[in-house]
Amino acid sequence: MEAPLQQLYDPLLQAQEITLWLKREDLLHPHISGNKWRKLTYNLQEAKRLQHHALLTFGGAYSNHIAATAAAGKEYGFQTIGIIRGEEHLPLNPTLAFATSCGMQLHYISREAYKQKDDPAFLEQLRQQYKQPYILPEGGTNLLAVKGCTEIVQDIAVDYDYVCCAAGTGGTAAGLIAALAGEKQVLVFPALKGGEFLQPEIEELVLQYSGRTYSNWQLVTAYHFGGYAKVKPELLAFIQGFQQQHHIPLEPIYTGKMLYGLFDMIRQGYFPKGSRVVAVHTGGLQGNAGFKERLGLQV
Repeated sequence: MEAPLQQLYDPLLQAQEITLWLKREDLLHPHISGNKWRKLTYNLQEAKRLQHHALLTFGGAYSNHIAATAAAGKEYGFQTIGIIRGEEHLPLNPTLAFATSCGMQLHYISREAYKQKDDPAFLEQLRQQYKQPYILPEGGTNLLAVKGCTEIVQDIAVDYDYVCCAAGTGGTAAGLIAALAGEKQVLVFPALKGGEFLQPEIEELVLQYSGRTYSNWQLVTAYHFGGYAKVKPELLAFIQGFQQQHHIPLEPIYTGKMLYGLFDMIRQGYFPKGSRVVAVHTGGLQGNAGFKERLGLQV
């Protein structure tokens, strides 16, 4: 499935002689959008091949991955179980209300217990409890997800020098790096404070997937705005201005931060004149309803 490329026109781009396209992965599917579509595609095929009847995965109360897995289960005939970090709060927020409307069974665990989400003994306990579901890691990142994300670059039909993406668990970035195999430059914008920890994790994913390591990529860690799901007025102002100018919806956790950082780098002259840049819109727009409810934000 292809996501269209949309060229952006802006006085700053013109002044700096930069050509910028946004790859609209957010348009792939109304509920399984962006990188979630890419990450789930081959995992769903594998779950079906192994004859699993249920998908089990992990996430916070506003997780794009939880919402996308619930929607995918409904669409492709899997039961779904969401292991949710923290206590239940009623009424459910928009993300979890959507997940339950798709048939997802929610199971809340403490933040301390949630830290065991990758522990083999804990996972085996969940397998026994939920009758052998297909287990997807938090954020959906595994090697099958990396495989799906390699396909993001396959249908970019323009010549470009840089590709940029936001990062949470690093699966999307690993897919881009593996697919490009040393070509172009990849800029990865962590959404979390202290995002440097992603360097070895992305390297390991790329190595496991392709058997290679590459040096044509770097983390850009200056645009986390205080940490995961943290926002500041200048970020919200940028998102609102961007939406008004380009008529493209953004969210403040991933793509909004990445584009803010990208435009700031362009303003500072980071890119040589004549550079051609593709930025990946990884979706996640379902989270905007929760932001509006939780913080009274207009995004």
